[in-house]
Amino acid sequence: MSAPSKIHCDVVVIGAGAAGLMAAATAGMRGLKVILVEHTSKIGEKIRISGGGRCNFTNLYASPKNYLSQNKHFAKSALARYTQHDFIKLVESYNIAYHEKTLGQLFCDGSSKQIIQMLMDECQKGQVDIRTNCSVQKIEKSDYFNLGTTDGNIQAKSLIISTGGLSIPQIGASDFGYQIAQQFGLKVLVTKPALVPLKVETSTRGMFTQLSGVSQDSFVSYGKNHFRENILFTHRGLSGPAILQISSYLEKFSKEEITINLLPDKDLKAAFTANKNIKQTVANFLKNYFPNRFVDALADHPDFGRPITDIKNKSLFDIADLIHQFKVTIDGSEGYQKAEVTAGGVDTDELSSKTMMSNKVPQLFFIGEVVDVTGWLGGYNFQWAWSSGYVAGQYC
Repeated sequence: MSAPSKIHCDVVVIGAGAAGLMAAATAGMRGLKVILVEHTSKIGEKIRISGGGRCNFTNLYASPKNYLSQNKHFAKSALARYTQHDFIKLVESYNIAYHEKTLGQLFCDGSSKQIIQMLMDECQKGQVDIRTNCSVQKIEKSDYFNLGTTDGNIQAKSLIISTGGLSIPQIGASDFGYQIAQQFGLKVLVTKPALVPLKVETSTRGMFTQLSGVSQDSFVSYGKNHFRENILFTHRGLSGPAILQISSYLEKFSKEEITINLLPDKDLKAAFTANKNIKQTVANFLKNYFPNRFVDALADHPDFGRPITDIKNKSLFDIADLIHQFKVTIDGSEGYQKAEVTAGGVDTDELSSKTMMSNKVPQLFFIGEVVDVTGWLGGYNFQWAWSSGYVAGQYC
């Protein structure tokens, strides 16, 4: 019985998400023979589900300062060589209508499927061979990369790993990319969920459960980091944009304290002072600024049912401090199931920031979420996918 024949190509890209599609299309349009393999049945699933199905595909203000990494300078080169404006031009060339929501976040007017189709069309222009339901079982390297897959053996000069992180396992996320990095001797940093809802201490959870569903514009701080957006109370703690943002900065999600200014545009001490002689209760006064349910959840405070005029200034100022410096002790996160991205991953010290190629293994590239580069909420992680995918596609 003869041995199975090998498929020969210039580049294999493993993982047909945002970064993989961009890398494959870029390499294909350079005239290279590219095979893009995806172990699930679907292309670009994270793109499809993002932004409520409208895909927050980039951010007008994307810059290196919007990214977390052990090497804060690493993302600069790729982001400069393929910018948000380059991707916007691509979107416009396909006549995909889009709008800015808030804070520079760009969404499709229609469906995220338009972005997937655009990237598929770009791959088609580059004659990329896309193979879904194709699992890679082993990878070896001699002069070439030799891949054993469920579609047969593939030999390639270059290999691009764009397998993402551990977030949202229900759509196929896995640690495959980290395994490959370790197989070839690259250091992988400890991973953790990022852009993830947070749990609070069990002892305080009752109030949060009572407030589940309440949203409030807030200023959230942890150390030197802070974000001004909505927070959302949940049955087990907190979510919403400001919470997801700050979650990426927490080191271990265990007994860490965040501070929330629940009324960032108002000085409650000044408001209490100006209204010191009114007979309205504190609770009713606060209902001018908060949903009734929020004030009712704090109703066990001894002064909330008393008229403002009967309360000493110190006690009123303590209430103001409670609102402006609402301390919350975090005790866990909702994990990779609910995390938008994975922090940590392939150590950037192992890669060229210009090409995304391994410093140890020629023609082995790592791009997108599998790398230790994590963007803020708001289109920044997609921009990292486009930028890192583009540069790898240029140099593979």
